[in-house]
Amino acid sequence: MRFGYTLMTEQAGPNDLVDFASGAEQAGFDFSVMSDHYFPWLAEQGHSPYAWSLLGAVTQRTEAIELMSYVTCPTMRYHPAVVAQKATTIQLLSKNRFTLGLGAGENLNEHVVGRGWPPVNVRHDMLTEAINIISSLFEGGYVNYRGEHFCVDSAKLWDLPERTVPIATAVSGPQSVGRFALASDAMIATDPDPQLAMLWDRRAGPRARKIAQFPVSWDTDADRAKERAHSQFRWFAGGWKVNAELPGPAGFTAATSYVRKADVAERIPCGPDVSTIIEAARPFAESGFSDIALVQIGGSTQRDFLRFAETELLPELRAAYGH
Repeated sequence: MRFGYTLMTEQAGPNDLVDFASGAEQAGFDFSVMSDHYFPWLAEQGHSPYAWSLLGAVTQRTEAIELMSYVTCPTMRYHPAVVAQKATTIQLLSKNRFTLGLGAGENLNEHVVGRGWPPVNVRHDMLTEAINIISSLFEGGYVNYRGEHFCVDSAKLWDLPERTVPIATAVSGPQSVGRFALASDAMIATDPDPQLAMLWDRRAGPRARKIAQFPVSWDTDADRAKERAHSQFRWFAGGWKVNAELPGPAGFTAATSYVRKADVAERIPCGPDVSTIIEAARPFAESGFSDIALVQIGGSTQRDFLRFAETELLPELRAAYGH
């Protein structure tokens, strides 16, 4: 397995995030993913800078670490033709280190453009059209498209990288795997479901990347780690099917009002013990995932976490599952 670091735009400002990306490369992470939000899930997180400006800055502060949007919704806030232009620009700036992570989106971020929030089957139809448009633009030449949800009028990308931007698509079940596996270079999923990896391999081939993510709350003080995880990540208890529908931080606050600190600690490794993080990664390794991106909860803890990752965590993870 390969191990990544998450640049959480919801819990730190832009200058700090660029510093964290450089720190992740120095610590030895294989790749870094960046969330692409308009809102944080909870007001306690307190941030949400623009991911694509940050990705451009990160390309200039790093040299080798792979980069990924995790994930961008190319259907409402952004037209897919514009996403294609942004992705190729980042690929050029990073010298071919970028993967475009795509997903069907969350109401939390997409409602800001005032188009309403469609049901999940419509969102998947929109994502299918968007991936077709983006892939066509990546091939070069002029693209014209008229679908049920999007139109493109004689679009062309004038600056194309030597390496076509790989597309990784977020899935949650057999239906979305069936829809997106052949149109994508990699799978993104949040649950260590072996069925997802198996179905993806059947359609895309066994060597396809399968990328997961899970949060940790590392701290030398376990109680402090649990308190921070509850304060900033209790939204995690709802699951993506619920979380995709809630319209804003106030909704997440209300929906998680009965989530206890102990409930969060049951699902998220909290404290200084490396072994709990190793065990949290095990279901993903056993389910066939090739990559895991770790989320350290709490913007103010990132530099200490990166030192811990370099000296203790990454060597242990690689000894257990990696290369």
